[in-house]
Amino acid sequence: MRSALYIPTPILVILLAQSAAYAQGQARSRDLGVPFDGTPGPLDAITDVKGIEVGDTTLISGNGPLQIGTGPIRTGVTVIFPRGKANPDPVYAGWFAQNGNGEMTGTTWIEESGFLETPIAITNTHSVGVVRDAMIAWQLKHNSPLAADGMLPVVAETWDGYLNDINGFHLKPEDLFAAMDNAKSGTVPEGSVGGGTGMVCYGFKGGDGTASRVLSQDAGGYTVGVLVQCNCGRRPQLTIAGVPVGKEIAQNVPYAMFHDGKAGETEGDVGSIIIVIATDAPLLPDQLKRLARRATMGLARTGSTSGNGSGDIFLAFSTANAHAWDDSPSPHTIQAVSNEHLSPLFQATAEATEEAIVNALVAGKTMTGIDNHTVIGLPHEELQKTLKKYNR
Repeated sequence: MRSALYIPTPILVILLAQSAAYAQGQARSRDLGVPFDGTPGPLDAITDVKGIEVGDTTLISGNGPLQIGTGPIRTGVTVIFPRGKANPDPVYAGWFAQNGNGEMTGTTWIEESGFLETPIAITNTHSVGVVRDAMIAWQLKHNSPLAADGMLPVVAETWDGYLNDINGFHLKPEDLFAAMDNAKSGTVPEGSVGGGTGMVCYGFKGGDGTASRVLSQDAGGYTVGVLVQCNCGRRPQLTIAGVPVGKEIAQNVPYAMFHDGKAGETEGDVGSIIIVIATDAPLLPDQLKRLARRATMGLARTGSTSGNGSGDIFLAFSTANAHAWDDSPSPHTIQAVSNEHLSPLFQATAEATEEAIVNALVAGKTMTGIDNHTVIGLPHEELQKTLKKYNR
């Protein structure tokens, strides 16, 4: 956490979770002995892809009964700059909707042009509009060369209305400005931070999570980084390292949203997840769309089946091919990995996505929100006992 908090109103405490100390002060899934395939980068985070900066603003205030417009508040916003705040150069990108009961603005232009021209923001369902407009205002304030002629910001969402006064519209433009101003490279906060503050994943406290993979030199030596905002799944589905963790943990442990004693078994997967994949491999937009699809493989490893009510939307971008967007009349020289060599990148995406989701769960701490709804954090000792039971 930042050493100082700022309080713009008497009822609202805004936490800017930007310091490395925050991320280093909590256990991650590898610290608990969860076995994963592949080789992570030094930070095991999306910021292992050089140039990427991540920022977030976390809003937590109030307790007790829901009073729309007052609270309790459990929400925020997370921002990803593909090349950092100081470099607005667009990147090649592609996106994919595994199930479309969700929103990610700006994707029609990505589909048409092949470029991601703005940062990416992730927030709650009813704050997409204010975040989108605030991103344009921030870009204008910072004289972005792309802002003057019109922008189509990329803003995605998942629903935090079980814990948060989602209809109170508490996220304000200044909150997005703070997240953007404080974005940085290095360690990335996980769990109940930023847009992930009020999220629930597989019946446990969810939120933001990140991971990375580095390919062997024979496979190109490229890095793939993933950041997720997970709010999906039901407890019986939860699978970690191939182990049915959700079924093993006692069902009398409180389960968000369901009180039928069956932990939502008959309710289906109605949550959502946003997955952002970054790589330094030189990929073209159609190849990045293929990469985005592989996030489904990592998501499936954790147990989700992307139910009818789920919004599972994925975006992939490449930081290679700088200045490919430049509007000079002469042809551009573009590099691209051969399709015959994409498989290691596909595997890295699936692996990093799986770990990022588990990291979000491991970082999630028990939280009580509106009407005293409580969502427990994934019990670390129970997780370790279950993995040991299955010799993992």
